[in-house]
Amino acid sequence: MTIVEATRAVTGGIDTHSEVHVAAALDEIGGLLGAESFAANPAGYEALFTWMSAFGDVTKVGVEGTGSYGAGVARFLARAGVEVVEVDRQNRQARRQSGKSDTLDAVEAARAALSGKARGQAKSRDGSVEAIRVLVVAKRSARGARIKALAQMRQLTYSAPDQLRSRLKGLPIAEFVAVAQGLRPTRSADPVTAATKASLSSLAHRVADLEEEINELDARITPLLKATAPELLAVYGVGIDTAAALLVAAGDNPERLRSEAAWAHLCGVSPLEASSGKVTRHRLNRGGDRQANSALWTIVMSRLASDPKTQAYMERRVKDGRSKREVIRILKRYVAREVYRYLPRA
Repeated sequence: MTIVEATRAVTGGIDTHSEVHVAAALDEIGGLLGAESFAANPAGYEALFTWMSAFGDVTKVGVEGTGSYGAGVARFLARAGVEVVEVDRQNRQARRQSGKSDTLDAVEAARAALSGKARGQAKSRDGSVEAIRVLVVAKRSARGARIKALAQMRQLTYSAPDQLRSRLKGLPIAEFVAVAQGLRPTRSADPVTAATKASLSSLAHRVADLEEEINELDARITPLLKATAPELLAVYGVGIDTAAALLVAAGDNPERLRSEAAWAHLCGVSPLEASSGKVTRHRLNRGGDRQANSALWTIVMSRLASDPKTQAYMERRVKDGRSKREVIRILKRYVAREVYRYLPRA
């Protein structure tokens, strides 16, 4: 009788860094087969996979930091047909008890994937949603810099000479920036007035440049949104920023979201069980993607300001004894259920 030895199933774990990734390989029962370091580049990814495959059939790999240092190796492994599991950082209590090293972190990542403790599918980050995400990063930065420059301009007017202060006081933002851009420091004999005009003019030109940059980024983001989720922008209260935040939370591979409840949990709007003994209750979910949670809040606020149905619902639930904060949480959950239908499907 010929005995055919079955191929060993190998589960890997990777602790990622900017220059070097540390990998560990485990057998079916969690025994450590080996640990090794590899360069964080395409050649290193291939060497890592070859090394891990030498132990057997690589079925699953737990990777830390799939959204940062581990994005490249996660994409490489996914293209090789390996299931990539996103692994959270080891908790601090465990690190205090057993110490911390890159090899230990790689082993713990592999054990989390093998045991099922970590089971979240990593985002592929290789499609239109990833393109939207990187553009949104630049837009948020530009918008933050614009807000900061406007605040600095307002602060300067508070201590400006009286004539200049009265000229700029109470102006709307667009007019305020336009007037400040036209200030001429050379026409003022007073050095303080001249310096204040120069500073305001410089900041105003910066604001105008940032507004132009934001408009250019919106012009790039909008076609991607329409091509990826054309019906999402048609939902009441959903704009460019909120649609982008929701799509980025979902990722390029929406099969990660197994159900509408999983989507609500990802957005941090699903109530969490907090029962004990004879007390049965739920508490607010403070986890999840906070950008997506903020987007749902923005949609709810927009509807409360202009949608009669949402306003009537708020009034009715408040009369039932709910606080406004509680009703807003409920509305966020309803909006999450609604937008889930318009997320892209694989």
